[in-house]
Amino acid sequence: MEFLLYLLLGAGAGVLAGLFGVGGGMIIVPVLVFSFTAQGFDPAILTHMAVGTSLATIVFTSVNSVLEHHRKGAVNWTVFIWMALGILIGAALGSLTAEAISGPILQKIIGTFAICIAIQMAFDLRPKATGSLPGKAGLGVAGGVVGWASAIFGIGGGSLTVPFLVWRGQSMQQAVATSAACGLPIALMGALSFTVIGWSAARLPDWSLGYVYLPALVGIAVASMPFARVGARLAHRLPQRVLKRLFALLLLGVGLNFLL
Repeated sequence: MEFLLYLLLGAGAGVLAGLFGVGGGMIIVPVLVFSFTAQGFDPAILTHMAVGTSLATIVFTSVNSVLEHHRKGAVNWTVFIWMALGILIGAALGSLTAEAISGPILQKIIGTFAICIAIQMAFDLRPKATGSLPGKAGLGVAGGVVGWASAIFGIGGGSLTVPFLVWRGQSMQQAVATSAACGLPIALMGALSFTVIGWSAARLPDWSLGYVYLPALVGIAVASMPFARVGARLAHRLPQRVLKRLFALLLLGVGLNFLL
């Protein structure tokens, strides 16, 4: 039953990612928190395990996305390289930051972030292009901030990277594609860091690699990759405005649940 839940979660996260262009981590982390709580995992570590496992799943789900964007020639690889340098450092620091925060407080931080994303999606808030891309150092710093925050929230960073790149004059298509590429180093470094940091944690459940829970990783990764394509197809057939507002309501509910 547990593995079936993870397959369903992976399918749902994949469809939502394909529909809205947001990382599945926005859904995976809250559902894993609820699932791990129901399974009786230690409250002190279950939120960290949800974040670490989410980042590990993004390693697998982002590969297909990056390859597809690369085929279309939409990834700005120069921007990616310099942001990725900062991302690797930021994601490692973000994992250490998350480790230093207690599980209940970490849930409240994630809940607050979910509410912010819900507001952004409900009102379709987008930054206006105000200038050109910063230099190499600026891209590295931006990557560091994105990597740090993403590792704390257990996401691939799209909700942060896309607005930044659009703000700095990139087209939406190029911003989304480059953001997808940036999600891979975020997930790799974040998942590795959560594995190492949690390796000697007390009361880890069986089948864990540090803060990464393998049954959830396998189930979500297997299902989310094919269902992301389903979501991408549905995105061209269903009313985006209505769907985004419904998803915003879902995120709002998740966020309030974590805060109350």
